[in-house]
Amino acid sequence: MCCLVTTLLLLGPRLAILVWWLIDSVRFKLAFSTDVWPLHLPWPYWVWPLIGAIFVPWTTLAYLIVFPGVVVGLDWVWLGLGLLIDFGSHGSGYRNRGRIRGRSS
Repeated sequence: MCCLVTTLLLLGPRLAILVWWLIDSVRFKLAFSTDVWPLHLPWPYWVWPLIGAIFVPWTTLAYLIVFPGVVVGLDWVWLGLGLLIDFGSHGSGYRNRGRIRGRSS
């Protein structure tokens, strides 16, 4: 049961990002295009969601939810909550690394 929950937490947001991109790729293009951001970077729009899906998937999902318009007010709470969940998942994985069989502490 524990492995199932861990697998869903790890793959769930990444799978949700993939499905959302397949269904509504225009939203990704609008949310992550370099025209919206003040920095005009030379790489294509899909680089940011890919980096977000790998390292901070919950924050990427939160950004896609609050994207229409400008991020103000309670939108920052959703982004902060996503970031806390991401940091929590990375931190708990690091903390429990000693539980792996065959790994010396």
